[in-house]
Amino acid sequence: MDNIGDNIKKFRELKNITRDKIAGDLNMSLSNYSKIERGEIDLTISRVQEIAKILEVDVSQILNFDATQIFNTSNNHLVQGVFAKAENMHFHTDDYKEKYIAMLEQENARLKAIVEAQ
Repeated sequence: MDNIGDNIKKFRELKNITRDKIAGDLNMSLSNYSKIERGEIDLTISRVQEIAKILEVDVSQILNFDATQIFNTSNNHLVQGVFAKAENMHFHTDDYKEKYIAMLEQENARLKAIVEAQ
């Protein structure tokens, strides 16, 4: 399982939200927020709930990141989380899909490099 910080970062990037914005919304420094994404800070449930609210996703989506939670590839529509609000869904699925594919390609390259180095 990915660490929670990785999952938060994925949702933040997919939604084009800056680390500065989330750090400000959480009333914390950018440096400390960055530690969250790197998995250097253990998060409380209440902090995960705050972050989920900012990202407009369900806590379970952060805890168990899965591309099928973001994209329904059979009909190419965004699959909304339990707490998502329709009025906040002003983005293009194709942009998110392309970003997610790019993230997967980077992760694939990183994993291949690890395997080849062994």
